[in-house]
Amino acid sequence: MSTDITKEIPEAAAVPPPGAAPAQQKKVSQGHRRLLTRRDRLTLGLMATLPTILHIALVWVTALASIALAFTTWDGIGFDSIQWVGLDNFRELFINNPQFWPAVQHNVIWFVVLIVIPTPLGLFLAVQLDKKIKFSRFYQTAFFLPVVLSMAVIGFVWQLVYNPDTGLINSIIGANEPGKYIDWIGDPDLNLWAILVAASWRHAGYMMILYLAGLKGVDPSLREAAAIDGAGEWQTFKNVVFPTLRPTNTIVLVVTIIEALRAFDLVFVFNKGAEGTELLSILVTNNIVGESSRIGYGSAIAVVLLLISLVVIIPYLVSTFRKERRA
Repeated sequence: MSTDITKEIPEAAAVPPPGAAPAQQKKVSQGHRRLLTRRDRLTLGLMATLPTILHIALVWVTALASIALAFTTWDGIGFDSIQWVGLDNFRELFINNPQFWPAVQHNVIWFVVLIVIPTPLGLFLAVQLDKKIKFSRFYQTAFFLPVVLSMAVIGFVWQLVYNPDTGLINSIIGANEPGKYIDWIGDPDLNLWAILVAASWRHAGYMMILYLAGLKGVDPSLREAAAIDGAGEWQTFKNVVFPTLRPTNTIVLVVTIIEALRAFDLVFVFNKGAEGTELLSILVTNNIVGESSRIGYGSAIAVVLLLISLVVIIPYLVSTFRKERRA
């Protein structure tokens, strides 16, 4: 009789005995408590707190301190020597510093060269590698290898290439003999362009990877539809593929601007920013580091560099957040 009642009412069979319910609830609550022990909470707290403290101390505190010091004069010896001067550092920078505007011009040239030469080259390499040609993995690794190397190592390598006596270029063109030397680094008319060749060599591999990632996200059906309509390879790329790379182009533009503004390592390794290779980052270092430190003046240059960076970064972040909200 009880079996028939259980078959007719399956819910009754699922109901536990009255005495078993509290024990099961107790086990569940104990198991839930075991998920986060006191030691686990302490570990998670340290993992979240320490990086946050380091980020605030090394990024935000130093940035705000640089902004504050830009309105002072300080030689770096004792906090008692800090004196408030207002906008005097900026007036001297814009009016009386003969290296400031050439440095701004060189940063602009740096950006133009990177956006005109290695960026299209990186796009071309990405398109070719996206065709899945033979040894594409090898070519991709070879072109991306300069990006893995530090800028200091790239500077040392290209110093050997540009050496007036035993360098590769002078040896090929026959300019390594007395009276025919071409000083690629010491000549103010050549050194900036020589350094930009080295920077472009690295930047092309960086752009190749970004565009290759963008090409992998293109819907294959778009290319198939273009092929059915009779479009050639160039027409398909121009009218179908390239318009879909708009988000990648935005990232490429922002990355290139940042690379042009933060350029420092390569120039410092070559000739420390002298003889026609001045950059804003070099001016910041020269005024802050050294025996005659002008930390307030160097901070003013850093603030100018920060403002230029924010002009580019803020619109990019705003557009990115708007897209995420729409999605």
